[in-house]
Amino acid sequence: MNQSFNRQTLRQRLRPWFDGFDAPLVCAILLLCACGLLAMYSAGFDHGTRFVDHARNMLLAALILFTVAQVPPQRLMAMAVPLYTIGMLLLIATALFGVTKKGATRWLYVGVVIQPSEILKIATPLMLAWWFQRREGRAQTRHFVIAGVLLLLPAALIAKQPDLGTAILVLSAGFFVIFFAGLSWRLIVPVAAVGVIGIVALVLAGPTLCEPGVNWVVLHDYQKNRICTLLDPTKDPLGKGFHIIQGMIAIGSGGITGKGFMKGTQTHLEFIPERTTDFIFAAYAEEFGLIGALVLVAGFSFLILRGLTISFAAPSVFSRLLGGAITMSFFTYAMVNMGMVSGILPVVGVPLPFISYGGTAMAMLGLSLGILMSISRSRGLMQR
Repeated sequence: MNQSFNRQTLRQRLRPWFDGFDAPLVCAILLLCACGLLAMYSAGFDHGTRFVDHARNMLLAALILFTVAQVPPQRLMAMAVPLYTIGMLLLIATALFGVTKKGATRWLYVGVVIQPSEILKIATPLMLAWWFQRREGRAQTRHFVIAGVLLLLPAALIAKQPDLGTAILVLSAGFFVIFFAGLSWRLIVPVAAVGVIGIVALVLAGPTLCEPGVNWVVLHDYQKNRICTLLDPTKDPLGKGFHIIQGMIAIGSGGITGKGFMKGTQTHLEFIPERTTDFIFAAYAEEFGLIGALVLVAGFSFLILRGLTISFAAPSVFSRLLGGAITMSFFTYAMVNMGMVSGILPVVGVPLPFISYGGTAMAMLGLSLGILMSISRSRGLMQR
């Protein structure tokens, strides 16, 4: 008796692994990865193996994205409390037994050296999304207060290290969860108004407050210097103001169309500090000009809009809040990095996603995008 067996093709075997992947989101990721590789090759071709390592980090991030995308949001929700608890314990251990480098205690030795604050970039919005999922449709004022405490605890410990840049990122990710959960505008507007008034007062009183010997009680000296340098970088053009001035010169000299690939003088004559990490946007804008910068901004804008579309269509409160917070974190990263390089915001250690060199940052990027893709897949599979 002849028996015929229907053997699945390789495409049929792989299809279940990719079902539900959001094609527009993948296109946005590929565009930004292309910009990142282009910028890194030019800025880092004579920086050892930076370009090769950057490409390797992107492949690692892609593997993380693909793996996390296979995990349904329900399992991610089950990880929220344990991951947040472990992260907080590691932060406390860092404060007590951490490794200090250049005056900052941000690292912990557990066989290998780790930076626990990176865990909280994901663990905090996970925890807050879980918190509001448990109170679906019944969130009251006290629940928002408790959520605020859950957010402020890790942010305060990170700021104490000190690591203001990471603290801002954790705060923003957590705030977006609380905002999307229904935080009243009556609470947001007064705080925003106080912030605007404080910024205006700081600008007006800057010359007096930035005088030598004036002590800022809330901030460390280096944080005070960053703000004062932002207000007037020309006071110390070869010292504290050097980063901002050179970044603005590079961006401005790029003009409309840029100087051309591999032809950035500020970049290749090494006037731009940290040209492959925090200040890579200045190198990119010098060579590709306003048009190149607009392409990059358009890529981030499309990524954010697509992420919000996926999040708002998610089937659960947890998925909507987590997806929305992760998506808006990309906005925070891009805005803070481009703002500090352009002289609009103080210089803090915030990388530009896809563009800046950094293995840990790229891995976290893959994790974040994997969660977004998981949310997209869960929605697609439920509709079948």
